[in-house]
Amino acid sequence: MTVTFFVPRDSGALALGAEKVARKLQAEIETRKLDARIVRNGSRGLYWLEPMVEVETPNGRVAYGPVKASDVVALLDNGMGEGRVHPLWLGLTDQLPFLAKQTRLTFARCGITDPVSLEDYRAYDGLKGLENALKLTPAEIVAQVTESGLRGRGGAGFPTGIKWKTVRDTAGEQKYIVCNADEGDSGTFADRMIMEGDPFVLIEGMAIAGIAVGATRGYIYTRSEYPHAIAVMNEALEVARKAGVLGRSVLGSSYAFDIEVRVGAGAYVCGEETALLESLEGRRGIVRAKPPLPAHKGLFGKPTVINNVISLASVPVILDKGSAFYKDFGMGRSRGTIPLQIAGNVKHAGLYETAFGLTLGEIVDDIGGGTATGRPVKAVQVGGPLGAYFPRELFDTPFDYEAFAAKDGLIGHAGLVVFDDTVDMLKQARFAMEFCAVESCGKCTPCRIGSTRGVEVVDRISANIEPEKQIEVLTDLCNTMKFGSLCALGGFTPYPVMSALTHFPEDFRPAPIAHAAE
Repeated sequence: MTVTFFVPRDSGALALGAEKVARKLQAEIETRKLDARIVRNGSRGLYWLEPMVEVETPNGRVAYGPVKASDVVALLDNGMGEGRVHPLWLGLTDQLPFLAKQTRLTFARCGITDPVSLEDYRAYDGLKGLENALKLTPAEIVAQVTESGLRGRGGAGFPTGIKWKTVRDTAGEQKYIVCNADEGDSGTFADRMIMEGDPFVLIEGMAIAGIAVGATRGYIYTRSEYPHAIAVMNEALEVARKAGVLGRSVLGSSYAFDIEVRVGAGAYVCGEETALLESLEGRRGIVRAKPPLPAHKGLFGKPTVINNVISLASVPVILDKGSAFYKDFGMGRSRGTIPLQIAGNVKHAGLYETAFGLTLGEIVDDIGGGTATGRPVKAVQVGGPLGAYFPRELFDTPFDYEAFAAKDGLIGHAGLVVFDDTVDMLKQARFAMEFCAVESCGKCTPCRIGSTRGVEVVDRISANIEPEKQIEVLTDLCNTMKFGSLCALGGFTPYPVMSALTHFPEDFRPAPIAHAAE
């Protein structure tokens, strides 16, 4: 019986040496003349254990990690092919606490299948959502997505079904589906993991969206910093076309739909949907004024659905299991599951998919395991570089769009970056303003000029130049940026700045000068 080893091709695992492990394992298989093969899967999302090598056994897949190339010989000598115990042995993969407690809907196949094997994808319930969609009318598909309660997972949290209905109801001889895969928030990697580990689920979601709104063309806009994701997506698209999943007749139906990957140059502002459209059309990524909305006049002036990777990748399970199944997870108006990306100074960094509703404390302390340094957690930034810093006093906040908004925070793309008690929040506030100044498209004054002035004001506070007066100026400047900026870049930059000032005021006031005893 052929033994199957799994070594991730995920770029996070590659950065930690997975390619060297795969090459060494293949060399040992050939040298020892073993009846074995290697599947290059995606990551399971337990990054502190990467590279995590798995082996298929009669009892299920057994994991080892983190594995170095120099460990391979000893692992094979000790019976890794049979799943035997070794110092790097982790046990049955599905029983690892970090995985066993998750609710994996969107990431159900990620790390399990060969990412570019359509046979694997079908074997794990792939394409069932698309097949069901082809039995419905476009209006019924939109209704299913609307009833599921799915909201945009890119950060804004706008109801996906409403956006689809708007495009479906808008007249146009050509319509488009645009996938925003320009993942640029600090501490986020869910989009990349899907594209590298389960690309067909994104393809399937986009095809369903195209059928629902009458679009025949889709674009995946991603960043040049994701070369592995780009390569895997293009390979999967070619497989999908050859299998008739994409093309003039989607799965033999009367619907036509095809997808193309477009690569941006890594401008953060191109994560904003209208700047993304400008870039996609071949121009500099500058934010457009709204209205008109992209749903009415988007790519090349045509009605366009713009959704995040996770939003679109969540659609197949809704069409497969039904809207009621999906809506049963979550809390309040935040329905379904959310892939939490836990990063920073944290013991267990990785991706954890769960229903909305866990508290921030449960995520950081129980799932993340606290800080990697062992020092107390001082702050957690949720929602990328534009997200607020939450102190431990707010760790009872449930992970929910409205609950975070009520505390002047935002979920964003669900990235969490943990900081211990050595962090200087004044420096973090300066970083937010500097980041905005560097990444601003320059179109609107509050963002372009406000962020530059913000850096200067924070520097004056740091230099102890009239700190109370400067804090007053900084507060007023943040208010101007929040309500005067054209898009979320300038509008949300005040969130990290003001949360740092509100929750950690001691970092904004110089320490008293110590005088020698007389």
